[in-house]
Amino acid sequence: MHSLAMTYKPVPTALAQVDREKIYQWTKELSSPEMRENALLELSKKQESVSDLAPMLWHSFGITTALLQEIHTNLTEFHHIQKPGQRFSRHTSHFFCTPLLHTCPFEYLRLTSLGVIGTLVKTDEQGIINFLLTTEIIPLYLQIMESGSELSKTVATFILQKILDDTGLASICQTYEHFSLVAMILGKTVLQLSKEPSAHLLKHVVRCYIRLSDNPRACEALRQCLPDQLKDTTFAQVLKDDTTMKYWLGQLVKNLREGQVIDPRGFIVNWDRQPQC
Repeated sequence: MHSLAMTYKPVPTALAQVDREKIYQWTKELSSPEMRENALLELSKKQESVSDLAPMLWHSFGITTALLQEIHTNLTEFHHIQKPGQRFSRHTSHFFCTPLLHTCPFEYLRLTSLGVIGTLVKTDEQGIINFLLTTEIIPLYLQIMESGSELSKTVATFILQKILDDTGLASICQTYEHFSLVAMILGKTVLQLSKEPSAHLLKHVVRCYIRLSDNPRACEALRQCLPDQLKDTTFAQVLKDDTTMKYWLGQLVKNLREGQVIDPRGFIVNWDRQPQC
């Protein structure tokens, strides 16, 4: 971790130098889960006497991330100890993270924020998925899938995969526009993976396609626009020793082969327009 002196130039105060050195030390200790509780306690006692404490913490490397982690940890613990009927929503921690998803120059902040949201969706709690669907944040995840770092893309794709439960799948496949956008970004991701392979990212992309194939209209569309790279030997080397991935990819191809759905009038179930995958 960078020293505070390198990341923040303090505003002169009447605080004695020895006390300011303690402030620096407690600030550093915020990054350590073992020392964070005591550091927070000591710093909270200084909030009135140290006028520049807030900007000092804000400009110190990694401190905002550490505090966000502490908020999420405590919200999670509080969630588990509540009595029935007094359940507190953990979903509010999402609001702390959303602005950081836009912080393109600071990849570590974006990645940490994605990690918090990823932890929320990993519980498979329906309320969390419903909440995320109401926030209209899916385009943000798709944007990160398109332009983020490999790790950010992987976490964002994992979040999309978890959102594609029954409710999320129905929501995304409800209109041509929503499905087409998701399919287009997944297709671009596959194309990029064909140039720069990543087994972890490919795994979540395939899982997203499998979930989409569970929807009749989406399945019919994917029969026509699934990327060729998922149907030929492009990823043979990546899948060489991964039997699970081979199974999932085989399952996807099987779903598309068997997934043509015809309504009672004899027409193939589809949108009025062909998705731009």
